[in-house]
Amino acid sequence: MEIWFYHLQRRTLEDALPALIERTLARGWRAVVQGENEERLAALDDRLWTYNDDSFLPHGSSREGEGAEQPVWLTATNDNPNAAAVRFFIDGADVQSIIADPASAPKERAIVMFDGRDEEALQKARAQFRQLRDAGHALSYWRQNDDGRWEKMA
Repeated sequence: MEIWFYHLQRRTLEDALPALIERTLARGWRAVVQGENEERLAALDDRLWTYNDDSFLPHGSSREGEGAEQPVWLTATNDNPNAAAVRFFIDGADVQSIIADPASAPKERAIVMFDGRDEEALQKARAQFRQLRDAGHALSYWRQNDDGRWEKMA
């Protein structure tokens, strides 16, 4: 499994995440988005329905149920009811414990997204990066350029 870190610098999570989820679904993969609290996930739920006037991202959470049928699942726990290939970790959600659990771990890729303008988020992401690197995981680091596009830095 690959673990990618996405360093947000130019765009917010709410603006960047939908495009990454679209790419995930275009590959035929399912996704889980894991956050730290239900309030934030409820706001993200609304955003995924309305981020684009011409489309939406089909998704669900424990409020709607039927997780196995959802292409994108929003959660604050370690559940993975749709057997996701990709798991997005937002707002400092803990990566290490999830990827250590085969029932929760994504099949292809874990993506840690963090706001580089928030010092606490930046420090938490750095700590997770070091912890995962020291545990022997293969990591990639992506940063937004001046145009807001992603560039692989390491």
